[in-house]
Amino acid sequence: MTKTVWWLIGLAFLLVIGVIVIATSFFTPDQTNPAYAVAVEFVEAAASGDDAQAMTFLSDDLATYVRDNCAGGSVSACIEAYIPVEWGDFKSVVFRRATPDGRNWHVDLIGNWEKDRGFSGVCIYTHLTQEADGNWRIDRWAGFAWCGDPQTREMANNPDAPNSAP
Repeated sequence: MTKTVWWLIGLAFLLVIGVIVIATSFFTPDQTNPAYAVAVEFVEAAASGDDAQAMTFLSDDLATYVRDNCAGGSVSACIEAYIPVEWGDFKSVVFRRATPDGRNWHVDLIGNWEKDRGFSGVCIYTHLTQEADGNWRIDRWAGFAWCGDPQTREMANNPDAPNSAP
């Protein structure tokens, strides 16, 4: 083969790689979006028992709901009450997907507890709003239930979503 053919093959290869990189970045959700990060950090704090940190992620209305409806006004107590004892201890949470709601976000997460159904995935929904100070706050949540439960489908618009607050 001539040098020209090799150059054309190399150029075509680079072009294909470039298209793949651009398409991947365009169609892959941005998991570093600040709203998504707040959702993950909230669940990590609340499921680990760090009430002080977890409360910083809540809107004023949801914080009032927690104080009025959760044992001892503790967001961790609310979350703990949803999780069956047989699932064991909280292990991790990851971003699953998000859909816009005007300027706000519906964010779905997957949590894992150490055993039983909790090990195979716990579906968690959070709704995030951006407040006047620019910070993202959670104004409602649902789920904290095994992903095999049919009520964990479409929790953003499901009036029967488990463990909805408020």
